[in-house]
Amino acid sequence: MSTVKGNPKDSMKSTWRRMDRSQWTFFHWLYEVLSLHPISLDKEVPVHQKTDKVPYMAEWSPQRFVISHAFAPIALHQLYVSYTGRNFSTLGAIVFYSFAFKFIAIHQLNIVRRLSHQLGFFDGDKHERDGVPDISVAKVAHSLISTSTFRPIFTVFFSYRASQGPSTINWYWLPVEAGLYGIVLDFWFYWYHRLMHEVDGLWKYHRTHHLTKHPNPLLALYADFEQEIFDIAGIPLMTYFTLKLIGCPMGFYEWWICHMYVVFSELAGHSGLRLAIVPPSPFSWLLRLLNSELIIEDHDIHHRHGWKKSGNYGKQTRLWDRLFGTLRDRIECQEENIDYNNTIEFPLF
Repeated sequence: MSTVKGNPKDSMKSTWRRMDRSQWTFFHWLYEVLSLHPISLDKEVPVHQKTDKVPYMAEWSPQRFVISHAFAPIALHQLYVSYTGRNFSTLGAIVFYSFAFKFIAIHQLNIVRRLSHQLGFFDGDKHERDGVPDISVAKVAHSLISTSTFRPIFTVFFSYRASQGPSTINWYWLPVEAGLYGIVLDFWFYWYHRLMHEVDGLWKYHRTHHLTKHPNPLLALYADFEQEIFDIAGIPLMTYFTLKLIGCPMGFYEWWICHMYVVFSELAGHSGLRLAIVPPSPFSWLLRLLNSELIIEDHDIHHRHGWKKSGNYGKQTRLWDRLFGTLRDRIECQEENIDYNNTIEFPLF
């Protein structure tokens, strides 16, 4: 699909990676230098039929990735405190954790690209994944930079205290907060997302995001400015204050770890990877008991088969879709079509 209803501004045509590089701008080179591309043009992507078995990823594998990468900058921060005897300033925390946010996200994007060439994509027998549109190379880059900058900024602004180093992490509350964060965030996201689809006055701000029917991780925040504000800050802040209201401490370091769980799910959820993988969460066992755990295909179906009327509105769980009757059936990840003997690991490096 290159355009919707003939509007050139809706074009999803992506040919810029094969064009003369002398015509590239700073933003084109940004994708290239940081190796952000969702696929490598010189490598084949396997194509599967809908009935081919889908490999499985055990929950400990993405959990290991998130925990190790979330704690790595915290450990470096603690080394600085122990060595110098002083903590980061507010500005220092913003710079350090903004860089860490970007580094971890880029690293995950590189791993997802490698897995793409190993596993292929959902609906790959019908359509390849959408690339970054020619007309939106700068727009997508701005969205990625804004997310990885402003989320650390408001996290520091609302919760960072220079008097509290990383050793002050509340280990008792951490698993509770990290588990609740995804569920509460998904409640706010579910209703905001559903209303964006079902209310005419709001759909106009969301339709741009749905121009991609087969998204890649770089298009996770491909949207109009009004939606970007809610995606980047509105929903996370509503979640933070909800958890504070019900009595969770939500210190800076705990909130940082919560962000890392969500970012993993956002990037993986828009990857289209042909893999049965549940977003990592300390409460994934509970969601499984409630038959409400999310997998990549759920959000992929939301994009592929949804327009103004859709379903599968959740992006961290299927809990609220199940409770409010908006689940859509899976296609390739029906239980009998998942190969639990063909297990895939999410690499650390």
